Amino acid sequence: MSDHQLPALLEACVVVGASSDKLRDVYQAVNNNEGPESLLLEPEVLHVLAPPFVSRPQNDSEVLRLRGKMQRSFLRRKREQSPSAAATQSQAGAAEGRRGSEDARVPNDIDLMALPQLCFPDGLQVTNEQRDERFHFLVFTDVFGNKTHGVVMQWYRPILVHSTPQYLDGTSFLHNGAVSSKYSTLFSVFSVCAISKYPYFTALKDCLSCLLVQLRTCRFSDMEERVKDFAAKLTLVPVPPPGQLHMMFTLRPLTIVLPSSEDKDQPAIDLDLHLPFLCFRPQQLLQVISCLLQEQRVVLFSSDWARLTLTAESLLLFLQPLSWQQPYVPILARGMLDFLMAPTAFLMGCHLSHFEEVAAETNDLILINIDNGSVSTSCSDTIDLPHVPPAAADCFTQRSQSLKIHFDLAQCHHMSCTNINEQRAQRRAWQQNLNHDIQRITLELIVNIFRDVSSHLNYEHRVFNTEEFLKSREPAEQLFYKKVLDTYIFHSFLKDRLNRKIDNYARMEHSTRSEMQKMKAMVEVTRRPTMQEIQARRKSSITETQLNKRLGMSLPNLGDAQTINFQRNALVPRLIVSDPALRTPPKPVKVFKLPDFPASLSFHSVQSYYSELIQQLSKAIFSIQNENSAMLARFYYLRGFINTLCSRRLEALSDFQNLYKTDTTIFPTHLATWLVDSLHQDERQQADKRPELKRLITKVKTENEKPYVQPDNHVKKFKLPRKHLHQDEFVQCVQECGIVKDIATIHRLFDALTDGKSNQVDPGLFRDFYTFWKESEDEAQHVNLPTEVIDHLNNSECVYKLSSCVKTSHGVGKIAMTQKRLFLLTEGQPGYLEITKFRDIQDVKIASAPFLLVRIPSLRIQTSGRTEVFEANLKTETELWNLIVKEMWTGRKMADQHKDPQYMTQALTNVLLMDAVMGCLQTQRSIIAASKLAYFDKIKHEVPMMVPKTTSEFLKHKINPSLDLAEPQTVHVLLYTPGQLTCNGSEDEMNPKLWVALTGGKVVVFDAASWSILQDSIQVGEAQLNCMLGLVQEQVWIGSQDSVIYIIDNHSMCCNKQLTEHRHEVTSLTVDTRDQHNSQHVYSCSSDGTILQWDSASLKVKRHLHLSCDHLSSIQIHDGTLWCCCGNGIVEMKKNGIPQRRMPLPDDLEGMPSSFSSFIVMPERGQLWAGSADSGELCLWHINNHRHPFKKISLPGSSGVTCMICVKDQIWVGCRGWSGVGGHSDGQRRSQVLVVDPESHTVSKELQAHSDSIQTLCSAEDRYVLSGSARLDGKIAIWKVE
Repeated sequence: MSDHQLPALLEACVVVGASSDKLRDVYQAVNNNEGPESLLLEPEVLHVLAPPFVSRPQNDSEVLRLRGKMQRSFLRRKREQSPSAAATQSQAGAAEGRRGSEDARVPNDIDLMALPQLCFPDGLQVTNEQRDERFHFLVFTDVFGNKTHGVVMQWYRPILVHSTPQYLDGTSFLHNGAVSSKYSTLFSVFSVCAISKYPYFTALKDCLSCLLVQLRTCRFSDMEERVKDFAAKLTLVPVPPPGQLHMMFTLRPLTIVLPSSEDKDQPAIDLDLHLPFLCFRPQQLLQVISCLLQEQRVVLFSSDWARLTLTAESLLLFLQPLSWQQPYVPILARGMLDFLMAPTAFLMGCHLSHFEEVAAETNDLILINIDNGSVSTSCSDTIDLPHVPPAAADCFTQRSQSLKIHFDLAQCHHMSCTNINEQRAQRRAWQQNLNHDIQRITLELIVNIFRDVSSHLNYEHRVFNTEEFLKSREPAEQLFYKKVLDTYIFHSFLKDRLNRKIDNYARMEHSTRSEMQKMKAMVEVTRRPTMQEIQARRKSSITETQLNKRLGMSLPNLGDAQTINFQRNALVPRLIVSDPALRTPPKPVKVFKLPDFPASLSFHSVQSYYSELIQQLSKAIFSIQNENSAMLARFYYLRGFINTLCSRRLEALSDFQNLYKTDTTIFPTHLATWLVDSLHQDERQQADKRPELKRLITKVKTENEKPYVQPDNHVKKFKLPRKHLHQDEFVQCVQECGIVKDIATIHRLFDALTDGKSNQVDPGLFRDFYTFWKESEDEAQHVNLPTEVIDHLNNSECVYKLSSCVKTSHGVGKIAMTQKRLFLLTEGQPGYLEITKFRDIQDVKIASAPFLLVRIPSLRIQTSGRTEVFEANLKTETELWNLIVKEMWTGRKMADQHKDPQYMTQALTNVLLMDAVMGCLQTQRSIIAASKLAYFDKIKHEVPMMVPKTTSEFLKHKINPSLDLAEPQTVHVLLYTPGQLTCNGSEDEMNPKLWVALTGGKVVVFDAASWSILQDSIQVGEAQLNCMLGLVQEQVWIGSQDSVIYIIDNHSMCCNKQLTEHRHEVTSLTVDTRDQHNSQHVYSCSSDGTILQWDSASLKVKRHLHLSCDHLSSIQIHDGTLWCCCGNGIVEMKKNGIPQRRMPLPDDLEGMPSSFSSFIVMPERGQLWAGSADSGELCLWHINNHRHPFKKISLPGSSGVTCMICVKDQIWVGCRGWSGVGGHSDGQRRSQVLVVDPESHTVSKELQAHSDSIQTLCSAEDRYVLSGSARLDGKIAIWKVE
C-alpha cells in the first residue's frame, strides 16, 4: 500500500456513453427507416467525477491538495448547449469540447482516450430491445508497474424519439415515462466505471449494483447527480490497512465488506480465486503457470469479458511471491488487437470471437480458452514447452483435488438464509477460507519449484550461481529451469531472496524443510549425498547403472538438488495428510463497521461523519487496550488518517506515533513527513509541549536529513574470472562460486595456489581448480555403493573421497572416506571392510612396501584396540592420503574434545581443497602446496590440543551463530526463552529458543532443543545491541545503541514494535520478578542515567527516574530496590528515584581509567559482588556496610571481568586474559569462565572454551550456562551446571 496518499476506496467515477449528436444521428436513421436493428456507436466520456466533492474553508485546503496532487484536469463537453450550437456541432464538436468546463479531475495514470473502448470492448450498441446489465473488470498499469483497477457496469436506457424533430433539444430528447404509439423505442447502453487504486473487484461490483437500483428509476437529467452522490460516498470509505481488520459499510440495500491485504507487499484479495479451478483441470493450470513462469506471450480468451480479468488476476496471484514484470492488459477492445503483435512477452485477454483470427495472424502465442479449459499455441493444438518439475506438479495436483470449490455442496446441510446480507456473509466466509487454501496450495507449488535457489546464493556479493543450479536439476527438468532463470519475473524474485525478505514464501520454505535439510543448516557441509538420500534415490526407481554411468564426467553439483527432490517425492503423501505447516487455518479477522453515510454531502455533514467515525475508532481502541496490539495498530492507523482528513494534524501524528508501540510495519512514513512539514507555528508550539510528539517530529526530521541510500538490488551471475586475481579478488571469486565462505580458509587456499611465487592467481589455474572441485563433487555424487555397504554406514554419512583401486593388507579395493571413517570397497564381490574411525586412530605414517626389486610407497594406519596395522599401497597417492587422514584425524579429535562439530566440517573442507589443489597443479611441488591447507594438523603442534579435564567434563556443546557469514561476529548478548507446554500445534512454539545478538543489529534464533537455527537473520536496527529481556513467552525486548528498545514477537519472530522514549543508548533491561501478573513492570536504562519503568502490556511509561552519573551501564531490581551500575560505583536507589547508598570503586582502582563492568546482588546473603573490566578480581560488599569491600577474590588468569550471573547459588564469571607459555605472552587471547563458590569465596572451576574475550553469559533454566565470545572466536559454549 502506498503510504503517501490518503487511502480512500474510490479514485474516480467515469460515465461513458453515446453523445447527443450521435444519438441524433440514430434518430434520423430510424425516422427515415434506414437504421438496422442494432447500431454501433463511438463511446465517449460523459462525466468524470473525482474528489474533492465538498468545498472547504480556504485555510484548510492542504489535505485536498495532498489528495489531488496526483491528478490532472479533464476537459469535458458542456452538457447544455444552445440550439445554434447544436446545429453546428458536427463541424465544431471538438472545439466546443475544448471550451467546456474544467471542473473535473481524474488520476494521472488513467488513459481517458482508451477508457471508452475498454468500457465497451465490443462497441456501444443501440438496440430495439432491453438487455440485461453486465459487469466487467479493468486493470491499468503505468510505466512503473503501479496498478489501478476499474469495475465497469453497463446498463440500457430507453431512448424516446418523437416523429417531430423540434423536440430534440438535448433535455427532452432523453426521458423516462410511458411510451405512446407515436414514439419509436430504442435502447442505448451506458456504463459507469468505478476506478480505485485497490483491487476491490467484488466490493465495487456490489457498490455499482446498489447504484443501479437508483439509476433504473431516475431521470436522465438526474443521472450525473446520482453518480456524483454515489462517488462522493465511496470517497468517504477508508481502505483498511494490511492485517486482520476488514472494513464494512452499508450502501442501500447491501452491506459491503472490504477485506484487508495480508501484508503491505501483497494486494487485498477480493475475488474468487477458485474460478480458474472451475475452468481448468489441474494439469492445464500447471501448463498455464509454466507458461507464465517462462514469460511466454499469453492470450486469454472468453465469451464473457468479466472472466478475462478475474482469471488473469487469479493466475498472477498464484505466482506470488513472483511478480509479473511484462505488459499486462487483461481486456483488449476490438480496436486494440494490434497489441498482440508486440514482440515482447505479455499477458492479454481477448473476446473468444477473435480466437481464429488471432491464431491465424500471429505466431508463438499461448492461447488459453477459459470457456472450454483448453491450452494451445497459435501453431498447434499442443504446447511444446517444458513442464513444471514432476515432484512439484504431482503435489499440486493431489492438493488441488482436495479443494472444496462448490459452495452449494458445502451449504446443502445448512438452513436457508432469510436475509440477503446473512447469505452474503456466509458466502464471503466460505470464499475467504477457500481463497486461503488455494493461496497455500499455489505457494507450496512455488516453494517446491524454487526451494533449492537459496543454496546457490551468495548474499555478501549478491551472486546467484546459475550454472551450478541448473546442473543440480534432474536432466528432464533442466530446460524448464533454463528458460525460467532468464526471465524478469525470476530476476525480481532473486532480488527478494538476496535481500533476505521474510515473506510467506520464506516462512513456508523454512517450515517445510526436511530433517536432513535442518541438520545441514547447522554446519556448512560441502554438497554430497548422504546414505539416506542414496537409498531414497533408489526407491525413486533410479537404477544403479544410471547412477554410475556418468562417473568421472565433468557434470558438477547434482547432489543438493537430487537430495531435495527425492526427499520431496518421499514426503508428498505425508504432507497432504498431516503437515501442520501447510494446514494452518486462516487467521481470525475483525470487521469494523463504518457509520452510515451522511444524508447530504455538505462540508459540515462530512465533518460530522468523520467525527462519528473517530468516536467509533476511539471506542474500539479503548475496548481492546492491552489485548491485541496488532488490531490496536490498525485502529490507530485508521484514526490517524481520518484525523488527517479533518486537518487535526497533531492528533494524527499522535496516532501514528502509537504505531511504534503496536506495529511499525504499517507506519505511513511519507504521510507523517508531510504532516510534520505542514504544521503551523502554533501547532509546533503545542507539539513541543507533548514529549511523544516532540520525539516523533525529531525522528522524522532526522530521518529526512539522512542522505538517501539507493538500495542494492543488483543480482550478479557467477562467471569464471578472465584476468589474474589478487588476494581480495580471489576471496570474492571463491565465495561467489560457493566453494567456501570462510576468509581465513580462502587465504590459505590462495597461498597454496600461488605457492609463494606470486601474489596473483592465474585465471586458467583458477578454472582448472574450479573444474576439478566440481568434478570431484560429481564423482562422489555418483558413487555406486552396494546396499550391503550402505547398511554399515549411518544415514547422515557421505562419501567424500575415493582412492584408485589399490592393494591393502585387507585385500584389493578402493579406500573410501566419510566424515566419520575410512572403509574399503572390496573388488570382485562388492563388500565393506572398515579400516578405522577417525576418532580411533593412534598413528598415521608413510612407509614403503617391498615388491620385487622396488619399494612401493604405502600408508600405515594404527588403530586403538587393534594389534594389526592397516597398510595400503597407495603409490603416488600416498602423500595426499597421508595429509588427508591426518587432517581428518586431528579435526575429529578437536571436534570431540571441544564439543564443536564445526572442527570436523572445517577439516572436511580442508581435505577437499587439498585434493583439488593436487588435481589442478600436477607439479612436483603440488603436495607442498596442498600441505598449506592442512590447518589442524599444523596447529596441533603449536597449540595444545588437550582440553583441560574440568572443561571437557562441563562443556556440553558449541555452536556457531556466524555460520552463514564470511567471518565470525561478536556475540554481544544471549537470551534463553523457555518453551511452551500449551501451544497450537507448532513445534517451533513448543521448543525453547536461544536468541543471539551479533554485530550490526543482527539477531539469530536457535531451537534450544536441537541447537538448529530457526531464524538466521532478524535485522533489529543497524547499531550494536546491548541487552535483551524475555517477557512471559510472548515478547523479547532488545536495547540498542541507537536509543531504541526493539520488541520481537516470540512466535512470529518479527520485529514490529519500537519504544523510542530514551534519548541515549539503552544499556540494560530488567523485570520485577515479584510481579506475577500479566502486566509485568519492566525497567530500562540508558547511558545518560535515565531509568524508565514500563507497563509491558500497554507499553506505556509508568515512571521516569534519573540518576546523575557518568555512564549508567546496567540495572537490577531486588525486593523493590533498584541497583544501578555506574562507571565509578554501584548505587542503590528506591523506586521513588532517591539514591540510598553507593559502593565506590576500590581505592586501588580509583586512579585508573577503570569502571565496574558487572555486578550481582545477593539479598539472601546480604552481599553485593562486582567486577571491573580492568581488574582480575571480584569485590564483595556487605549491603549494610557499603563504604569498603569486605573481601576481594583473585581470579586466576584474568585481566578483567566482562559479565557475571548467579546460577544455583554459584557465581559464573566471564573473563578475559592473555595466555602465555613459559611465562611469556604468546599474543593469543584467552578467555575463561570461572565458577566461584559464594560460601568459600574461592574459584571452584576454571573453564576454557573461547579464544577471545567472553562478552555475555546467560542461564537456561538453571540447567545450562551459555557463554558467547568476541569476534576472534565468535562461538557460543554450552556448559552443564552441577
